[in-house]
Amino acid sequence: MSFIRLVFCIAGVYSMFLIWAIAQERLSVPFKSINGTSEKFKSPLFIGTCQSALSSLSALVYILLRRRPGQTLSQALGLEHVEHTVNGAASGKHANEKVHNHSEYPAKRYSTKALLLRYLQCSVFITAAAPFGFAALSYISYPAMVLGKSCKLVPVMIMNVLLYRRRFAPHKYLVVIMVTTGISIFMGFGNEKKGNHGSGAQAQTPYANLIGLAYLIINLALDGATNSTQDEIFTRHKVTGQQMMFWINVFCTIMSSVLSVLPLPYIPVIHPSDGGRTELAAALSFVRTHPSIITPLAQFAFTGALGQLFIFETLQHFGSLTLVTITLTRKLFTMLLSVVVYKHKLTPGQWLGAGVVFAGISVEAFVKRKDVHAKRVIQEKEKAKIKSL
Repeated sequence: MSFIRLVFCIAGVYSMFLIWAIAQERLSVPFKSINGTSEKFKSPLFIGTCQSALSSLSALVYILLRRRPGQTLSQALGLEHVEHTVNGAASGKHANEKVHNHSEYPAKRYSTKALLLRYLQCSVFITAAAPFGFAALSYISYPAMVLGKSCKLVPVMIMNVLLYRRRFAPHKYLVVIMVTTGISIFMGFGNEKKGNHGSGAQAQTPYANLIGLAYLIINLALDGATNSTQDEIFTRHKVTGQQMMFWINVFCTIMSSVLSVLPLPYIPVIHPSDGGRTELAAALSFVRTHPSIITPLAQFAFTGALGQLFIFETLQHFGSLTLVTITLTRKLFTMLLSVVVYKHKLTPGQWLGAGVVFAGISVEAFVKRKDVHAKRVIQEKEKAKIKSL
């Protein structure tokens, strides 16, 4: 049964996110209108709203289907903590710490207000990061984008150090050096001209790679802040991945919806629509005149929502090591699929840079596998000692 579940999770992650990646790249290039002209979709907030709304809905359905008998909705959504009982009485602090091992931050652990504020913080980072990711695709190829997103360990480490003063093992710094070197090689040996499938003249500027890389760095920095905050939530609060998925996407939907209906002035990247016009109005007008966008937009939102569920299901049943392995190989296949589908041409130097990046990430996975194996050996020895007593 465990093997069948693993195969199901792998198939789900691969199928959902490979389709998601193709749809994301399609959304970054011009669409033909009913009049025959081509124009790019400039409403990243609308795209984010569609995905976050479906993601929160799918997470809610998942939570309700997995809700235990007698559990209230507030408890199922992670807003109310119920102490475990031992022999019909409250287990107390020591028993609860023994079960959950969350004794580091007792004061704020079950504060609903603090938890919701952390969720809101993640939502702000995610909502701000998305426009920069789509803007980067106007200047760099999707394979370069995938390669950069594969290096999330770098901004996560930096943000953990800056925001939460955490320290890391020496091998992680080696991984950072390898990843940074690989990205530099990939970008330095690039001989591509963005626009193979009509991405527009905007990316033909001499500094296209630098502009795209700058946007990508901002996107990765915000992603790193999101991931480090999520780590902090799991450390301080007793929540599940699906509960976190629900609340973060609810806040993302509310935030992006409010921003979409405000008549904001023209703001590069953040609000690229014409000044004084709401992004929602611009997006709906674009959809009416460019109906071909409906299919990739629906694919992007639907597969992104289901893909997140497969991610959390894998994390819950098989742990982060298995998830890292799956996502690493998935990103490699995403990069190859993009090269095949959209006919990107990579130079030998770029393939070398990609190899260095994936080698660095593989070092992280290998060391993590050794650590997990060592912990299991220690646990087995401790069990053997207990049995011999």
